[in-house]
Amino acid sequence: MKLSERKSPLAPFRHSDFRMLWSATLISNFGGLVQAVGAAWMMTQLTDSPTLIALVQASNTLPIMLFALASGALADNFDRRTLLITAQVFMAVVSLLLAIVTWQGWMTPWLLLTFTFLIGAGQALYNPPWQASMGDLVPREDLPAAVTMNSVGFNLMRSVGPAAGGIITAAWGAAAAFAVNALSYIPLLGALFLWHPKPVPRRIAREPFVSAVGAGLRYVALSPNLLRVLIRSALFGFAAVAVLALLPLVAKAHPDGGSLLFGLLLGCYGLGAIIGAVINPYIRERLPNEVIVRVSFAAFAASALILAFTDAVWLHAIAILPAGASWVLALSLFNVSVQLSTPRWVVARALALYQTATFGGMAAGAWIWGTVATAYDTDTALACAAVPLIVGAILGHWLSVPEFGTLNLDPSDNFREPELRLDLRGRSGPIMIMIDYKIDQKDVPLFLELMAQRRNIRRRDGARNWALLRDLETPNLWSESYHIATWDDYVRHNMRRTKSDSTIGTELAKLHQGPGAPAIHRMIERHSVSQDDDLPLIGKLEVP
Repeated sequence: MKLSERKSPLAPFRHSDFRMLWSATLISNFGGLVQAVGAAWMMTQLTDSPTLIALVQASNTLPIMLFALASGALADNFDRRTLLITAQVFMAVVSLLLAIVTWQGWMTPWLLLTFTFLIGAGQALYNPPWQASMGDLVPREDLPAAVTMNSVGFNLMRSVGPAAGGIITAAWGAAAAFAVNALSYIPLLGALFLWHPKPVPRRIAREPFVSAVGAGLRYVALSPNLLRVLIRSALFGFAAVAVLALLPLVAKAHPDGGSLLFGLLLGCYGLGAIIGAVINPYIRERLPNEVIVRVSFAAFAASALILAFTDAVWLHAIAILPAGASWVLALSLFNVSVQLSTPRWVVARALALYQTATFGGMAAGAWIWGTVATAYDTDTALACAAVPLIVGAILGHWLSVPEFGTLNLDPSDNFREPELRLDLRGRSGPIMIMIDYKIDQKDVPLFLELMAQRRNIRRRDGARNWALLRDLETPNLWSESYHIATWDDYVRHNMRRTKSDSTIGTELAKLHQGPGAPAIHRMIERHSVSQDDDLPLIGKLEVP
C-alpha cells in the first residue's frame, strides 16, 4: 500500500453507530476488567491452590470454546442486535448475583468459578455477533481499522481498569468490584437499543440450526487459509495465557505484593497493548503478516522468561509491556485475516471457530500451566510456557499466516431461481444437479484444473457426492454432478457464491464448445412416486 493510500486508523469513527457502540463498549470493558481483577484476587484469598487460581482464567475462556460456534450459527441466521442485547442482559444479571453472593459472605472457590463460567458463557454468546457486526457498522475498506480500534478500546481500559480494580478490591472488597461490573452493562445496553441496523432481506427460509453449524464447520475445514490461522491462534492462546493466568501468583510472590500490584502489572500489560494497537497499522504496511506473527510469539516468550528468572518489580513491569503489544498484534491480525477471508453469509461462524480455537487454547493452557505451577512452582510454569511460544514462531515456516486476501467475497448476486414446472416445496429433495460441458481435447488439462477448484467451492458451500463424468461414446462431453439435500438448500447454495467464485464459472464457460451456455439439469430424486406427487403445475405444461 502506498503511503498516500494509507487508511487512517480513525476512519471507523466517521460512522456514528460505530462511535456510539465503541464508546459504550469502553465502559463495559472497564467493568469487565475490574471484575476480572476482583475474581482473580478473591480466589487467592479463598484458596492457596495455584490450579484453582489459574482456573479463574480458564472459567472465563472455556465457555467461549464450548458455545462460540453455536452463537456464530445463531448470529448468521438471526437478528444480531437481539442476540447482543440478550447476552448483555444475561451477563448483567449474573454479575449482580455475583456481587450479592460475595457481599453476603457466601462465596466459595467453586461457586466463584461457576459465576465466572456463566459470565464467560454470556461473552461466548456476545462475541461472534459483535465481531460479525463490524461489517454492518463500517464498510469493508474500514474493517481492519475497526477491528484494531476494538482492540485499542479494550486495551485502553486494560491500562486503567485492572489498576482501578486493584484499588477498588483493596479498599472495598471484591463485592464492590463485581457491583461496578454489573453497572457497566447499562450504557452498552442503551446503545444497543438505540442502534437500528439496516435489515437484510431474506429470500429463503432460515437455515436449520444443526445444518448451519455443519455449514460453518465445513466451510472452515475446506478453507486452507482459515485452518492455518486457527492452528496458529490456538497455539498462541495456549502458551501466551500462562502470563495472564499466573500473574496473580507473580504479584503475590513479591514481599509487598497485593491486589494493587496485581492491578498495576495488568495496567502495564494494557499499556503495552495500546502501544501495539497504535503501531499496528504502520507495522502491517511494512512487514508481511507472518513476520508480525513470528515476532509476537518470540516477544511473548521473552516476556515469560523474564518473569520466570527475575525478581525485580520494575523488570516485571517492563517485561509485561511487549507481551501486551504482542497480544494485540497477533490476535487482531488473526481476527482481520478471518474476516477478510470469509464471505458475509458465514463470517460469524468462521469468527466463532477462530474464537473457539483461541479461547480453547487459552482454557487448556490456563489449566495446564496452573497444574505445572502446583507441581513445581510459578517460575517453572512460565519457563515451560515459553517453549511452545518459540515452537509457534518456528511453525510459521510450514503454516504461514496468509496475507490479507484480494479476493472479492461480495455475493455474486447473479443467481435467479428457475421457474419450476413441478409443484415443489422448499423442503423437497434430494436434488441432483448435472451440468454438461463440451470440451476440446487441447483444453482438457485447464478444464480439469478449474474443475478441481469448482469441486472445492461446491463442497464448501454445501454440495454432496460431487463427481465429474466423461462420456465414453462422446469423449468431448463432460458432466459435473452433485447432490443437495433440499430445494431450499440448493437456492441457499447458489446464493453463497461470491464474485471471486464466479470467475471460475466464467472461465469454464469460455472452454465450453457447445452452442450457448453449458446445459444445467436440475432433478429431484424419486425411487417411487405416488400419483399425487410431483404433479406438473397447471398452466405451464405447454411451456417448452
